[in-house]
Amino acid sequence: MRPLLLGVLGCSLLLSVRAFYSPDDDVVELTPSNFNKEVIQSDALWLVEFYAPWCGHCRNLVPDWKKAATALKGIVKVGAVDADQHKSLGGQYGVRGFPTIKIFGANKNKPEEYQGGRSSQAIVDGALSALRSLVKERLSGGSSGSGYKQQQSGSGGSKKDVVELTDDNFDQMVLESGEVWMVEFFAPWCGHCKNLEPEWTAAATAVKEQTKGKVRLGAVDATVHQVVSSRYGIRGFPTIKIFRKGEEPEDYQGGRTRADIIERALDLFSDNAPAPELLEILNEDVVKKTCEDSQLCVIAVLPHILDTGATGRNGYLEVMMKMADKYKKKMWGWLWAEAGAQLELEASLGIGGFGYPAMAAINTRKMKYALLRGSFSETGIHDFLRELSVGRGSTATFGGGAMPNIQSVDAWDGKDGQLPEEEEYDLSDVDMDEDFDKDEL
Repeated sequence: MRPLLLGVLGCSLLLSVRAFYSPDDDVVELTPSNFNKEVIQSDALWLVEFYAPWCGHCRNLVPDWKKAATALKGIVKVGAVDADQHKSLGGQYGVRGFPTIKIFGANKNKPEEYQGGRSSQAIVDGALSALRSLVKERLSGGSSGSGYKQQQSGSGGSKKDVVELTDDNFDQMVLESGEVWMVEFFAPWCGHCKNLEPEWTAAATAVKEQTKGKVRLGAVDATVHQVVSSRYGIRGFPTIKIFRKGEEPEDYQGGRTRADIIERALDLFSDNAPAPELLEILNEDVVKKTCEDSQLCVIAVLPHILDTGATGRNGYLEVMMKMADKYKKKMWGWLWAEAGAQLELEASLGIGGFGYPAMAAINTRKMKYALLRGSFSETGIHDFLRELSVGRGSTATFGGGAMPNIQSVDAWDGKDGQLPEEEEYDLSDVDMDEDFDKDEL
């Protein structure tokens, strides 16, 4: 990824990561490197905040989160994840906005969403309530709290999402495919391989979902399939290699937790992802599919074809396609419409009737939008989107608080527009002198 940007339009201040929590605080800074050991394998109850440094609401929460952590010290563990920097952790736990607080209790693989208030007292009360529930569950013979045995059994993912690779299918599945592969070479007797298995399995499921199968995780039993293992010089276990079509394999040097693996996989996905498709708004389905599947939707309203001709319109579309490629790692949606074709949409964005070309970035989940105030150029659009990426820029709410109706229109045929043919009238039998006989006023 992903980058998680659903909090972009709701937050407005940029703040250094180091200004949030320091080693002197009772809040534990969590990262992909320590999350599994500190939280998942722990018997303690954890409250974990997922935040973004640019988020104003996150910034406002800091003093209360620190105060609650101090009050709960030795009773409940309190942590924080910079989900803007560590997108894999946020994605793994379904974080959609900032700040998000989750309670890691009896089943660490399925944390609960904290729904309480954001004051220090409310946070402490919520933590103690969750702790009482955990103690009752243990008294009744429920989970021991760590959830690690469940994780080891594979509940964190599906083994079918790890592709079994062999001497016979390796070339076809990996080298000849268009996907990026992360391949583990293992030995059944290897203790480190056994420890990696649940992490690899959980990561495989998450990566499959988040990259829509564009990055895949596989495994080779190197003690059985020695041809392919020898080809890549496998000497120790487990060895993980990254395969991209047409390139030499790369050794994976990252951590061995699921979060580490997912984070690297999402980076690989972003690096190799094609630019998103730029679609014309032809009907409601186009808007719904593009914007609901994207964290942010960039919409341009271009001048009427009679005003620019095909050459002018293609120039605007080319600028948009360059920007879509530049920001492809964000996985935003990109749409355009002709001026006057979607009047309700224009009205809801405050565009209508003038100032074309125009552009808006919308968040359909929050019903918020921001308008391009600068020039419709690579520089102007880049500055506009960069400001949004760091949580700056003015925003507004959709007129009516809901998405407007979208009209069904025909797709542009790529040609210059034509003026409508004028209807000819036969005036041969009209008495033109009749009006001239009347007296002038």
